[in-house]
Amino acid sequence: MTTLIARICKVALVAIVLPISASALTLEELAARMERLEKKVAAYEKRYGPLDEARASAPRVSHEAAPASAATNSSNGGLELDVAESIDRIYEAGETSSVGDNWWERSHLGGYGEMHLNLVSGGDNTLDFHRWVLFLNHRFNDRITFNSELELEHSLSGEGKNGEVELEQAYLDFAFANGLHAKGGLFLLPVGIMNETHEPDTFFGVERNPIEKEIIPTTWWEGGLGLSQNLENGFSWDVAVHSGLNVPTAGNNAYRIRSGRQKVSNAPANEPAATARVRYTGIPGVDVSVFGNYQNDITQGAGTEANSAIMVGAAANIQRGGFGLRGLIASWDIDGTAVAAMGRDQQWGFYLEPSYTLPLRDSSKVGFFGRWNWYEFARGEVDQFDAGVNFWPVDNVVFKADYSRIISDGGNAEDVFNLGVGYSF
Repeated sequence: MTTLIARICKVALVAIVLPISASALTLEELAARMERLEKKVAAYEKRYGPLDEARASAPRVSHEAAPASAATNSSNGGLELDVAESIDRIYEAGETSSVGDNWWERSHLGGYGEMHLNLVSGGDNTLDFHRWVLFLNHRFNDRITFNSELELEHSLSGEGKNGEVELEQAYLDFAFANGLHAKGGLFLLPVGIMNETHEPDTFFGVERNPIEKEIIPTTWWEGGLGLSQNLENGFSWDVAVHSGLNVPTAGNNAYRIRSGRQKVSNAPANEPAATARVRYTGIPGVDVSVFGNYQNDITQGAGTEANSAIMVGAAANIQRGGFGLRGLIASWDIDGTAVAAMGRDQQWGFYLEPSYTLPLRDSSKVGFFGRWNWYEFARGEVDQFDAGVNFWPVDNVVFKADYSRIISDGGNAEDVFNLGVGYSF
């Protein structure tokens, strides 16, 4: 009789070989899959002990809904599927560390930061430690966790200073069966590419792209309740009911989406909002989604009329070997005669970003990118072209350099050269 560890390896081999034959995985993608499998096995062993000793206590997971193709590869009554699915469930539920008896064994720190040097043609050059962020997470038990994020922007905060101290996340997450999660508190909205994942080592360019700044006001967080589920076919969905934007109705920033972020700070809650997303990640290196947001009055009743608003968008983040492609389009439609008279009832934009990344010695790598951004927002139309390079000496540490050509409404052009350094842990 083969040992349980041999059976695990058999299932892993089937799980790897079948997708290879179907989608011709590269060596980099195969290595990534092996790394994920190793992490899952480590999480299982940490919870239940070594695999050879855990046979009797391994949890039984029903596999009645397993695909027929997977079931036909089992010759041991489904034991391989039971154990593999158990490992998946444990890993996806976040049980990558043991839940000890002491609070410090169940609490974890992380964070990220980035500093930018902006050299502007015909303008003032600036050096700014843009963000310093600290994550604090705590696991109450196998089902309930707390996640939080505290950020200091622009180095200094206080009266007359440039920066702010902000609470960007603080919510409780409840894990249920079948990949279902519920959360309540202050959380990032599931829209776009960067709103939920914006550590500096995860994207190209010193500055975040302008579409996910002006059309999707990244970083965008609200307070409310959310529900999400990861399905076995590679799809996932998110829905949330939460506080809404409160855009100004007069001045230079009238109906500017970014200026409407309330950041859950004594925020008027006369008009709640709702967000939904459907996402597909079932093919290695492919992440595509569609998303939307609705608010009954984007001015929270401050205007002379109700300004209902809806935002819809789609995003793709594809990585095949060294080649990468990101793309996003998003659009706001705001009702009301006053906003229409200003020409700000339709605000939208898109960007396309091809890239190529090369591995270097040890774990270092270098990547090159170009990006075309076009958007129309409260301050007019903007055409922006970006190109640059990222260098990662190790994972989670990055040095960046890029050039931007920004052509604003009316033909005014600006050249900007940016340098940056960032990290996450």
